[in-house]
Amino acid sequence: MALSRHCLAFALEAGAHKARITLTKSLMNLTGVLNGEVDKVALALDRSLQLQLFVDGRFGTFSSNRLEQNELEAFIRESIDTVRMLEADACRQLPAPERLVKNARTGMELGLYDPAYESLTSEERRSLALESCYFGQAKAREETSWKLISEEGEYSDSVFDSLTLDSQGLEARHSETSFEIGYESTVEDAEGNRFSSYWWDASPKLQALQWKGCAEKACLRAAAQIGPKEIPGGKYTLIVDSECASKLLTPVLNALGGSSLQQKNSFLTDSLGKKLFPECLTVMDLPLTQGDTGCRLFDSEGVATRERAIIDKGVVNTYFLNTYISNKMGMEPTVEDATRVKVLPVGGCKTREDVLRKAGDGILVTGFNGGNSNSATGNFSYGIEGFLVKEGKIVHPVREMLITGNFLSLWGNLLAAAEDARPCLSKLIPTLAFTNVDFSA
Repeated sequence: MALSRHCLAFALEAGAHKARITLTKSLMNLTGVLNGEVDKVALALDRSLQLQLFVDGRFGTFSSNRLEQNELEAFIRESIDTVRMLEADACRQLPAPERLVKNARTGMELGLYDPAYESLTSEERRSLALESCYFGQAKAREETSWKLISEEGEYSDSVFDSLTLDSQGLEARHSETSFEIGYESTVEDAEGNRFSSYWWDASPKLQALQWKGCAEKACLRAAAQIGPKEIPGGKYTLIVDSECASKLLTPVLNALGGSSLQQKNSFLTDSLGKKLFPECLTVMDLPLTQGDTGCRLFDSEGVATRERAIIDKGVVNTYFLNTYISNKMGMEPTVEDATRVKVLPVGGCKTREDVLRKAGDGILVTGFNGGNSNSATGNFSYGIEGFLVKEGKIVHPVREMLITGNFLSLWGNLLAAAEDARPCLSKLIPTLAFTNVDFSA
């Protein structure tokens, strides 16, 4: 805190008219496991200070990881001299003071910091990484139709702390811990064909981390791919597992972002207030929920976040415009990005099984393999992996298929959205189902 305040005061004394200082610190411990043995151990510490300087109507951003006071003072002087060589830009401003967060003084307000992090030992980290893989190996020994070829996993925990100050009096802090575990397994069937898959979990709280079943689920997901069959292309109902459903919403959120809109590179240009999605679709931004991954009280400008509908019963309810982009576009500013996104339930479904039953026949997608989307038109083409579904039941894996379409027409055919979003994700996107989607083999 003292170093950040000194840098802010020094920048103003050295010639900056306005300034913002962000100091960040992160520390991560990682234990890697390969086939039941510890394969690597890593410790990473990172600290950096970012300067955003407003000088004579000009603007520049600079960063340094050398945090000695005398070196930072020289760095600030040089940065100010550099800004003076840039072109003036009247759109570069600090946010209006009334928009800034007022209740983020300690960084602990959202309950995202777990004190258990401080007492974790190297042996406990090793045990967490190893014990999960024992569950996976035990499951593999029960099987006769396939065998486990390799199993690779990582356990990590980290702490992140950031402090943002500006010359308008902003002081905003955010602190959080994260505990993560992930495994990837490769299995082999009786004919020697190999299949791989993964599973992972994460939480701000150690006790909430679902580590025991992680390796076992990775094994089962890999084994479920055994025996894929080709099916003809055509129009099918698309069911998308909650693990990968964000692939179909993220491009929509990106199209509502200020950079895409300002550059006319968005298929949602001039969409504010228009009903472009079905009545059943409501997408919320819920950044203030206590203890939830991804929640924040403020964005990188220090602007206070708030709960709001991004899409409200099919109507585009907000753009994401920081101060600079909003000035460029002549529009009211908002927060710069969605933080904790949630798709509300559709069609009376709670679980993936409910969605499968509602869909009846279709293709369940459990992963995307490459492909791309066009942010200007909303057209997409993605490779998929998954399963054929008949009468609400999974029948067999499908081999190498492609889905194509346009995001507006895709979401216009929304059939169902469950209530099974994974809490470890910052985007709470549940299992989804869409009718009349083009699949090609």
